[in-house]
This record gives sequence, structure tokens and C-alpha cells, in this order.
Amino acid sequence: MNPVVMYSTQVCPYCQMAERLLKSRGVPHIEKILIDKDPARREEMMTRTGRRTVPQVFIGDTHVGGYDDLSALDRAGGLMPLLGQA
Repeated sequence: MNPVVMYSTQVCPYCQMAERLLKSRGVPHIEKILIDKDPARREEMMTRTGRRTVPQVFIGDTHVGGYDDLSALDRAGGLMPLLGQA
């Protein structure tokens, strides 16, 4: 399974929904980077993604985007292959 990294904050409802969706698809571990605890990581996230909002989800080297992007990818049938569980 490809590793999953999610830029997040401690109180983000969309981050929680993204985590629930990923776990429901069998992801055992999500590396969460809490940008509200480490402001330097916010800059890193904005540089990597060009976006300011959380969550920002990476699966392997692929930037999926936020919760809406993740959910759309799942509905289109693209999430499981990206996770390596085709």
C-alpha cells in the first residue's frame, strides 16, 4: 500500500471526513502533519500544493488535494488503485 500523508489541523471537520474515508478504504496509517502546531509546515504545504486550505492529501508521490478531491476520486473509482489496492 502506498503511504498516505495528510496536512491537517486539530479541529478540521473536512480532515476528519478525509481520514474516515481513507480508513474505510483500508488505509491502516495516515501520517498527519498538523500545521496549526507547526507553522513552518504550513509554508511547506503551501509550497508543495499551491493551496492554503486543509486537508491536503498525498498518496505516495501524488497530490490528491482536499476532501472534495479525495471523495471525487473515490467515486470515480480512482482511489483504490492509487492506494495500491486495485
